[in-house]
Amino acid sequence: MANGQWYPPEWPDRIRALAEGRLTPAAPKRAATVMLLRDADTGPAVHMLRRRASMAFAGGAYAYPGGGVDPRDEQQIRWAGPTRAWWAQRLGVDEAAAQAIVCAAVRETYEEAGVLLAGPTHDSVVGDTTGEAWEADRAALVARDVSFAEFLDRRGLVLRSDLLGAWTRWITPEFEPRRYDTWFFVAALPEGQRTRNASTEADRTVWIRPAEAAASYDKGELLMMPPTIATLRRLTPYDSAAEALAAAPGCDLTPVLAQARLEDGEIVLSWPGHDEFTKHIPTGGAPA
Repeated sequence: MANGQWYPPEWPDRIRALAEGRLTPAAPKRAATVMLLRDADTGPAVHMLRRRASMAFAGGAYAYPGGGVDPRDEQQIRWAGPTRAWWAQRLGVDEAAAQAIVCAAVRETYEEAGVLLAGPTHDSVVGDTTGEAWEADRAALVARDVSFAEFLDRRGLVLRSDLLGAWTRWITPEFEPRRYDTWFFVAALPEGQRTRNASTEADRTVWIRPAEAAASYDKGELLMMPPTIATLRRLTPYDSAAEALAAAPGCDLTPVLAQARLEDGEIVLSWPGHDEFTKHIPTGGAPA
């Protein structure tokens, strides 16, 4: 392929099975992912991780810290920033689901990147989150030995929902066996904190300018799923992390869901509003 678009070889067969009624779509699981930004001399850079090639879903692809909602993300939690009602309206879900999605975004960022969007007060953020005690807490979260609410309560911290900006929403295609309804957020790296590869699912992490990452994708050097490269392209106009965060309230959160149709003897796979990802799949061959 000319670019780095992630395209599993089993998709054509699964698309045909779905079209012929032989495949029942899996219910998508709610998830959240965060584009962490930090300012550099040449503009903001975004934190990305490369999924291990052995991963069942999107192995080898570059992505952002994130993951599925934990049922306990709906627990009563120390909270700062816009109300749950505000977030419910912004995300297009009820208040319990809105809290869970925002909580998952903050929790997964801490679990996978070691960055914590929380503080001891409503207008502060923790500094250095390294050290044995912090790592023990992070490992307990990953193992699901404690909930995020319990972790924050134990440390006397409040979740800073105001440090997040909702950016976009993508739903995994119906023909994928693992499906996610994912909200993408932007956030600035808090002062005093630093990222690290804390994820067992990643074998590499980078800070990279969105334009540079997009150019590497276009050359076929970086493998990415459509929502990842789409969000990168939308970050390129901004000169700072603060600019991107300020733009978030105006972002459209209408879900993007891939569509597949049979046309002139081939399968046409498309993502509404994102023509660059359109694939034409001959009934017996590889995508074009």
